[in-house]
Amino acid sequence: MSIPTYPPGRMILEGKVVLVTAAAGTGIGFATAQRCVEEGATVVISDVHERRLGEAAERLGAIAGARPVAVRCDVTKEDDVVRTFDAALSAHGRVDVLVNNAGLGGTRPLVEMTDDEWRAVTEVTLTGTMRCTRAALRHMLPRGAGAIVNNASVLGWRAQAGQAHYAAAKAGVMALTRCAAIEAAAAGVRINAVAPSLAMHAFLHKVTSKELLEELVAKEALGRPAEPWEVANVIIFLASDYASYLTGEVISVSSQHP
Repeated sequence: MSIPTYPPGRMILEGKVVLVTAAAGTGIGFATAQRCVEEGATVVISDVHERRLGEAAERLGAIAGARPVAVRCDVTKEDDVVRTFDAALSAHGRVDVLVNNAGLGGTRPLVEMTDDEWRAVTEVTLTGTMRCTRAALRHMLPRGAGAIVNNASVLGWRAQAGQAHYAAAKAGVMALTRCAAIEAAAAGVRINAVAPSLAMHAFLHKVTSKELLEELVAKEALGRPAEPWEVANVIIFLASDYASYLTGEVISVSSQHP
């Protein structure tokens, strides 16, 4: 099946300030930041890779007409997370939407996995998401408004060899989403997640074998992987007022068949 036409923006995030973590590079994070700009949002981006972060800011600035606030942030460090939110609040006075995109993968059979490998993946993917969610809630709850969208994975539901650390972390992101949503609901803050299966981008080709990619594509009912912007579109929906009655949900962005 051919890739659909890239959709125009419809300003569904007009007036909102959106913070996107891990927004550099070619994946879902940058696609989300770009779609936010195209939908009328003011964007703040962060990433651990400083050079790529600067390049992403330049690209977004060319679209938005002004370079966005860009903060180097390692989500495994609480001080970095606090500094990122402080920068967003200093520049714009509020954060309406947080998109938790930061994550770390890898392939290793469990019997060969070291504690350090397990810890590296879970610390970024799960604990980093917790840190950013906590920082956002400390701002959003007193305001009585806000939305958080977490990037989970279908591996939080489905088994794949070599992915015990990543799958456990993503399942944790799903559980974190549901529990935090219950805590935040009374204040009018919504928390949801997306669970992509396979979104193809340049970096994925570098870290995944051709054989595994072909195997994963073969499982997709639509006969192709998702484009990063197709996942971003669902994130945009969950961040928008169109999803005003959705919280604690994990939306599968996948065409996988059994």
